[in-house]
Amino acid sequence: MRSVKWGIIGLGNIAINFAQGLGECQSGELYAVASTESAKAVEFGSRFNVSPKKCFASYNELFYDSEVDAVYIATPHPFHAQLAIRAMRSGKHVLVEKPAGIIPGEVITMTDVARQENRFFMEGLMYRCHPQISRVIEIIKSGEIGDVIHIDASFGFASDFDRNSRLDNPNLAGGAIFDVGVYPISFARLIAGVAQGKDHANPIKISGSGVTNALGVDETSYATLVFDNKVTAICSTSIRRKMENTATITGTKGKIYLENPWVPGRNEGPSDSIIEIFTSGTFRQEKQHSPLMLFAYEAENASKSILAGKTQPEYPAPNFLDSIGNSITIGHWRSQVVRDFNIKSQNELTRLVGALPDNTPIIPKMKIVGMQGEITNLIIGCDNKDTLDEAAIVWDAWWEAGGNAFDTGFVYGAGLHEQVLGNWMSSRGVSKEARVIVKGAHTPYCVPDAIPVQLKISLERLGLDYAPIYLMHRDNEDVPICEFVDVLNELRESGLIGAFGGSNWSINRFQAACDYANNNGLIPPSILNNNLSLAVMEKPVWPGCVSSNSPAALKFLRSTGTTHISWSSQARGYFLNPGQGTEVSQETRPDVCFNSDDNLERKTRAKKLALDRDVETHNIATAWVLNQSFPSIALIGPRTVDEVYSTLNSTKVILTKEECAWLNLEQ
Repeated sequence: MRSVKWGIIGLGNIAINFAQGLGECQSGELYAVASTESAKAVEFGSRFNVSPKKCFASYNELFYDSEVDAVYIATPHPFHAQLAIRAMRSGKHVLVEKPAGIIPGEVITMTDVARQENRFFMEGLMYRCHPQISRVIEIIKSGEIGDVIHIDASFGFASDFDRNSRLDNPNLAGGAIFDVGVYPISFARLIAGVAQGKDHANPIKISGSGVTNALGVDETSYATLVFDNKVTAICSTSIRRKMENTATITGTKGKIYLENPWVPGRNEGPSDSIIEIFTSGTFRQEKQHSPLMLFAYEAENASKSILAGKTQPEYPAPNFLDSIGNSITIGHWRSQVVRDFNIKSQNELTRLVGALPDNTPIIPKMKIVGMQGEITNLIIGCDNKDTLDEAAIVWDAWWEAGGNAFDTGFVYGAGLHEQVLGNWMSSRGVSKEARVIVKGAHTPYCVPDAIPVQLKISLERLGLDYAPIYLMHRDNEDVPICEFVDVLNELRESGLIGAFGGSNWSINRFQAACDYANNNGLIPPSILNNNLSLAVMEKPVWPGCVSSNSPAALKFLRSTGTTHISWSSQARGYFLNPGQGTEVSQETRPDVCFNSDDNLERKTRAKKLALDRDVETHNIATAWVLNQSFPSIALIGPRTVDEVYSTLNSTKVILTKEECAWLNLEQ
């Protein structure tokens, strides 16, 4: 039987345990090790009979070794994602130590890369591979303790404060929650899932409390979870207090008690365990003999899955969605305890260079009248990122693909989203190169006097001296058009804005603004920012929204050559396959706002053309926007790196005038 050849990077204590596990594994073997210190690699390798030629002094050497099948990553937490992505892009399967990533965006990106590269990926929660957990699941499913109603789980140890230790270093994601809190959290989510007939469950409510040290690192923390089947859980963790390190599952008819759920036989086998079951005044013990050491079961699960051609491990080891859920839950818990978390330094450590595949197209650029430099014909929306760390993962990939355009607005997130974008641009040193669309004058403040005030605030939030593009977010037809044109010209003359225009403006009002400016020696608006998509908006997504899909609007744009920036260019996901995309609110769902027989026919034609061009249906829909006879730019709203990648393929699609007309039912 073929054996998986493993490489290990990050040669600390946990790596020793995994190497020991591989020594008892039938389907895998330790083949190579790597460290940034050559002596450390040689010392570790010699301990486990690794050839000196396979004891590498850099991680890249291991990644480039064609004989290495899989990589176990045991570095400090902030480096997991970057190394896992590099490994998978190099053709390796990956087992990364818990927590898989320090934020959900990292875990999502890693699992997306695993799908793209068809590589195995697993978060290293070794206890989930031990026979004890499988048996607990069997007991719950048998109904012996009735319906699960509550879970208690704790994992904590007492260590001395050491500012030089990984555990107490905020820049290395130190603290109890990341280090061992993931165990009780993952256990609670697993058992709550079993209670619902699923492999895991996500809590609907998370309450956290705890104490931090002088460096802002969480030392001892407690979390209360509530699941949608009214199952509750209390999870405890510490790096300063010795805890019981047990787990109890309470049901309507009894309970299950695990004396040592996390590390039975950590350092050597056997890893025997005891499961105690209490029901209706009776008590029994199940003594389980597990001949192998703990990590051998993890190594065997991963190795067998790889040999079977799988990208995810065998249950009850965590699958992709389970690991993402772990990260989300941990993040919510930690945010309530570590309130002064140094997000900037953390983010700097976790820049995911190479998150996009090598074949990612570079986004084309174009010029806009009144704006300095060039802008990409795709613009990324910035209204869905509340934190810098989550935003940076997507925006770093966007910038890497050549994307330089960002859309934001005064009202987005009550100003938070402008601040997040400003912090990202500052941290990356790209404030001068970025082409930011700044929007103000949203209802009910769509009046001339509000525009300069809001612009000043927006520029302060963004850390910019001027707005490369400024758009009025709404129109107010009670105000004479001349008053809006006058104030916009004054702002341009003062150097505070570049190109300008209107968002959600009718063609008549936009034409009136152009006429007034031209007749009075002023600069006319050059950009119209309305909805334009292959699917025609049948119901306004929000009150005050205007579409440019009408024949009259298209005729105006084609005859004048006005630059059009299309919001909801992908029709809220109307052209996506089932299961793709992000869930949106009920009243703005694509089947509510874009549902019609004509749109269904447009989707059918787009599907047909997509098959011919070997792209996704949504790529054809986006390409339709980009390939208009007038300057046309598509505003997109990807929430993950994978969504960025899938959308960028639209830029490779060239549609003729006839194909655009056919898709839009114009012929």
